[in-house]
Parts: sequence; C-alpha cells; structure tokens
Amino acid sequence: MSDTLHVGFNRMQRILLTMAAFIVVVAGMRAAQDLLIPFLLSLFIAIVVTPLLNWLRGKGIPTGVAILLIILLIILAGFLIAVLVGTSLTDFSNSLPAYQKGLQAKTSELLAFLETKGVEIMDETFLEFINPGAAMRMTSRLLTGLGNLLGDTFLILLVVVFMLLEAANFGAKMERAVEPGSPSIDRSSVFLDNIKRYMVIKTWTSLGTGVIVTVWLTIWGVDYAILWGLLTFLFNYIPNIGSIIAAVPPVLLALLQLGPWTALAVGLGYLAVNMVIGSFLEPRLMGRGLGLSTLIVFLSLLFWGWVLGPVGMLLSVPLTMSMKIALASFEETEWISTLLGSSRGKDV
Repeated sequence: MSDTLHVGFNRMQRILLTMAAFIVVVAGMRAAQDLLIPFLLSLFIAIVVTPLLNWLRGKGIPTGVAILLIILLIILAGFLIAVLVGTSLTDFSNSLPAYQKGLQAKTSELLAFLETKGVEIMDETFLEFINPGAAMRMTSRLLTGLGNLLGDTFLILLVVVFMLLEAANFGAKMERAVEPGSPSIDRSSVFLDNIKRYMVIKTWTSLGTGVIVTVWLTIWGVDYAILWGLLTFLFNYIPNIGSIIAAVPPVLLALLQLGPWTALAVGLGYLAVNMVIGSFLEPRLMGRGLGLSTLIVFLSLLFWGWVLGPVGMLLSVPLTMSMKIALASFEETEWISTLLGSSRGKDV
C-alpha cells in the first residue's frame, strides 16, 4: 500500500515539475519574443528553401553559390511584395475609418429591414457584440505588425544563411556524432523529413490559394486584391479557421464597394478554393498522420498568438505540427501525438 502511494506521489511530482517547467519556458518565450520571432521566421524560411538548396547542390552548384542564389531569390520576392503590397496597405489603413462607417451604416440598414419583418433588435446592444468594423481593424493591425518585421530583414537573412550552411553539413555531423545504425539517426531523419515535407507542401498550396484568390478578386473588381491574396497565403497555414479569417475583410469590402451579390460571389469563391485545396488536395498530398484536430488548431492559434503576437498566430499550426511530429517520433510520446491529430487521420 505504501509502495503504491509512493509511486503515485512520485508520478504527481513529475507532472507538477513538467507543468512548472512548461510555464517557465512559455514566460521566457513571451519575454524574449523580440529575439524569438526573427529566429522562428528564419527557421521557417530555411526549412522551406532547404529542398531548393539540395536540388541546386545536386546539379553540381557549390553550396556557397547555391545559398547566395537562394538569398537573392528571397530578397527579390520580398522586394516585389513590398512594392506591390506597401502602397495598398497604406491606402487601406487611411481608408479604414470610412470603411468602418460604411459597415455601421450597412448594419443599421440590416436592423431596420429586420424590424420591418417584425424582428426587434436593440441597435446599441447588437453593435456591442457584432461589430463588422472590428474585423477591418484587426486586419490592419495584423498587416502593420507584419510590416514592422521588415526592420529585421537583415538579421533574418543572416540567420537563414547560417542555417542553410548548417543544414548542408548536418547529415555528416550526425553520422560522426552517433554510431552507425543507431535508432537516433532514424528518428531524427524521419522527424526532419516530415517537417520539411509538411512545410513545403503547405507553402506551395498556400501560394496557390493566394494566387487563385487574387485572380478571383481582380475579376470582380475588389480593391486591394493583391493585399488580400497575401493575407490568404499567410492565413492558409492555419487550416479551416485561417481561410475564414482571411475571407472576412475582402467579403466586407466587396459588400461596401460592389453590393451584396458580389460579396456573396467572393465568399463562394473562397469557399470553393478552400474545399478543393484545403479539404481535397492537401490531405492527399500530405497523407495520414500529418493532421491536427480542429480544436487543437484553434487552441494553438490562441496560445501562440498570445505568446508571440500576430506572427505567432501565423506560425501557430507549423509550430504545433512540429511538436506533433516530434512526439510521434518516440514510442513513449506517440500517444500524445495521436491525441493532437485529427480523428480522420488527415489534415484538416
């Protein structure tokens, strides 16, 4: 009896110690977010471009030259985004008060229409809980916060260079550090391969989603189509929830600018793209075992957004997916990975 209590007490101690360590780590991450955010973005970029580095090296291009070409490509992409989106972001921020007034007017019209149908709603109470202008303000703050990261561009690119140099020699280092045939090498290889596979597939599908949305909005004549395409690309890293968040601002803008039928068409376009790419194409490319439950996606969005701000929201699912893949690499923690996953075993 005493032995049983002793074992149970030790287990409880381990749980409490783990929780305490987790709280300390989270507090440290939040305190160091100014340094952690550029590092995580650098790691994210390095993982995405590593397959390109390996491809260039396979073509006989020296590692240094291949890394230089990749950095030039990243700088070119960043410059094009800044040129195409910078003016739109400034114009959108300046027009934000007018959009908010227009949305309030549309809401008042809706309330008046409902009253004619016998539905009585108190205007002030309704607007306190449902304020469409809040979505516009949140979008502006998010995009502005991402724009502020441009000040860390040099630091991010420098860290990416060193990460790519390390990635080029990581395999050889592992072989020297660990005995041949060791399970540690196999687990590390599986973990890194799954991370790279997930990031690359998610990046390409997100890019495709952003391009399709940009073309669709341009066809309907919605303002700032490239800006909303970039927002869709970023939020597509958050399954299901991200596509809904990204669709709200352009749908509201289409409502103000072009009327309800165009807003409906824009919303249906977002729905169709999400169903085809998010619900059909991505699960088949990623396969089973690389999914997260919808609840975990939502909780990770809240958690990482609280810890790291807007960038944490965008990186929430990649960070959580990395943890899930790491847990699945060890038999002792595989059950936790299963709990984090989707009940269907596919990406949500």
